[in-house]
Amino acid sequence: MSCNNLFFPVLFLGTDGACIAGDCRDGAGQLPSHPEQVDFSWNMYADGKFLFYDHYLIEQIKSKKEPEIQEFFLLLSVCHTVMVDVSDGQINYQAASPDEGALVTAARNFGYVFLSRTQNTITISEMGTERTYDVLAILDFNSDRKRMSVIVRDSNGRIRLYCKGADTVIFERLHPRNLKREATEEALDVFARETLRTLCLCYRDISHDEFEAWNKKFMEASVAASNRDEALDKVYEEIEKDLILLGATAIEDKLQDGVPETISKLSKADIKIWVLTGDKKETAENIGFSCELLTDETTICYGEDISGLLQTRLENQRNRAGSTSHSSLRMNEPFFQGSRNRALIITGSWLNEILLEKKKKKKKKLKLKFPKTEEEKQKQIEKKRRAEAYKEQQQKNFVDLACECKAVICCRVTPKQKAMVVDLVKKYKKAITLAIGDGANDVNMIKTAHIGVGISGQEGMQAVMSSDYSFGQFRYLQRLLLVHGRWSYIRMCKFLRYFFYKNFAFTLVHIWYSFFNGFSAQTAYEDWFITLYNVLYSSLPVLLVGLFDQDVSDKLSLRFPRLYVLGQKDLLFNYKKFFRSLLHGAMTSLVIFFIPYGAYLQTMGQDGEAPSDYQSFAVTAATSLVFVVNLQANWFGYILLDFR
Repeated sequence: MSCNNLFFPVLFLGTDGACIAGDCRDGAGQLPSHPEQVDFSWNMYADGKFLFYDHYLIEQIKSKKEPEIQEFFLLLSVCHTVMVDVSDGQINYQAASPDEGALVTAARNFGYVFLSRTQNTITISEMGTERTYDVLAILDFNSDRKRMSVIVRDSNGRIRLYCKGADTVIFERLHPRNLKREATEEALDVFARETLRTLCLCYRDISHDEFEAWNKKFMEASVAASNRDEALDKVYEEIEKDLILLGATAIEDKLQDGVPETISKLSKADIKIWVLTGDKKETAENIGFSCELLTDETTICYGEDISGLLQTRLENQRNRAGSTSHSSLRMNEPFFQGSRNRALIITGSWLNEILLEKKKKKKKKLKLKFPKTEEEKQKQIEKKRRAEAYKEQQQKNFVDLACECKAVICCRVTPKQKAMVVDLVKKYKKAITLAIGDGANDVNMIKTAHIGVGISGQEGMQAVMSSDYSFGQFRYLQRLLLVHGRWSYIRMCKFLRYFFYKNFAFTLVHIWYSFFNGFSAQTAYEDWFITLYNVLYSSLPVLLVGLFDQDVSDKLSLRFPRLYVLGQKDLLFNYKKFFRSLLHGAMTSLVIFFIPYGAYLQTMGQDGEAPSDYQSFAVTAATSLVFVVNLQANWFGYILLDFR
């Protein structure tokens, strides 16, 4: 539901303080009254479509007076997994994510051009000077690490680690004497309020002896036969420490056209919308306002605000366990009083703590193991059972509380947590879940939901390949659900009710006839009619209804989203409707059988012989049945509307 554009506000930490690029400044650093576009003719690799107005930043890059700025763009051009393709003298980048491609393209426009790479080297053009770096190790990105690093060696033999990642993990690994951290945090807050997706950039110099010692552990972990990922993460942690902060980047994650209108209409259709994102809390909240999921009238509840409610409810449930039925009814009372418009915003860390999904690392201690007695084994089993019951009850309480809110926004969540939230709703609520995403980090969520929808776009095709349905724009979802989904539900209900009706009317005639033929298994119809009844004689009406029936037009379906509620409440097909169809079919079968039976029972022709025989009765009953069920197909369409 988003499209990535390079907005590129960046924060550099120079010796004279922090500098935010992206403002319209002249060469002296002043804000001009009429900003002029920067001329990139000095850079033969620059993208002609790139518009930039900060002349001061360009002057700083050309003068090379600020080494932090040089390292900043060097990091962007080196620390990535982008592949380059040169055709007709043009450089084209192929990136796993549009964010990574945008950052490499930005560095290219500012004179730090990624030219080529081999298995062990990477070649960069730094302000027109071509340099090749030895790539000693690549520390891969994953959803748990939330960062990637690369260790390179320049022509002078200097070894340096470059790292980029989320601010939460980068700040934990900074050197204690990092004086520019506060300025970076302030800039990140500004970027977050502008709904920009941010990354922090940092580096660290590594001595040859330290690298050699670390590289041995890295090689051993790389070829580990078991628990390879855990071993690599442990080795990565040893080298990614005491980092020096360079600055931060921000990329605009612009919403696609029609997203606010689509979410607004889906909300009016009584569809619960949960947003699961890896962005910061401030960014996620602003996105909620921009897509009209949150409004000024919305009461926003944060995870810290509802922790007490969940804990109180859990303690009350423990105290009331095994009490009277009246107490058990009180346990299902709502968390919030009144029907105010509420929204819930929670983080991934809070989600792990409240749902008891956070695993505690146990320190290995040397202990003497003795055989456990049966009593100790039973105690251990009982302890695990109680812990599991406690966890399930806490999860159910969370789902109940979240469903009382109009909207739920989960920020800073990993792909695994996205799938977990979807699974909780499936487990504790009688609801159909639909997950929609456009990136590889949405694959787990899409696979877990009842219905998975992938958006094909700049994020790649991983979500599309894992989904049940795919389309190009998020706004198509409103027509898919409110128009075609609703039409499909109504047509299916009409088809099922009519199908049951006509087959009950057809079949029950045999039962009434069996009372008069001594239960001899003699059929009430000719064999050919039994064979062709569903295939030929009664197939056309139900086929036309199933393909073309529209109770209201598509424009009215979109104009009045509340019409979608019919399907959510199962108003058009349920047990009551089924038994009504059964009763209707039974009454029709009684008329179809007994009227021809009574007409032919004691008749006499002019010749003194009875004109009635089995064949005449069977043809009369069959003909009556065909006329009745076909004429009542249209009546079923009206009765469905009447009983809503």
